[in-house]
Amino acid sequence: MAIKKQYLKSKPICKVTFTVPAEEAKKVAVVGDFNEWNPKGSLLKKLKNGTFKGTFDLPKENSFEFRYIVDGNYVNDEAADRYQWNDFAGTENAVIEL
Repeated sequence: MAIKKQYLKSKPICKVTFTVPAEEAKKVAVVGDFNEWNPKGSLLKKLKNGTFKGTFDLPKENSFEFRYIVDGNYVNDEAADRYQWNDFAGTENAVIEL
């Protein structure tokens, strides 16, 4: 898994690209604070090499809890900036710092 951050000078946003290697998976989505944990509109596109990839514009100077949903299973990203316990989920979520 990988996270790439591209900060824009002209706008207060960061283009964040999420990459998930999941050759056997049918669907992968990224959900988090930035999209109210809703997988609609956050599906990653499957590439020919079997990885899933998607880029999202997120506001700079924020941190967001997030996880991937891989065929219905929640998965953390080992490339996250840190992890944070979430009482609602009863587990740790990955966190991205922008």
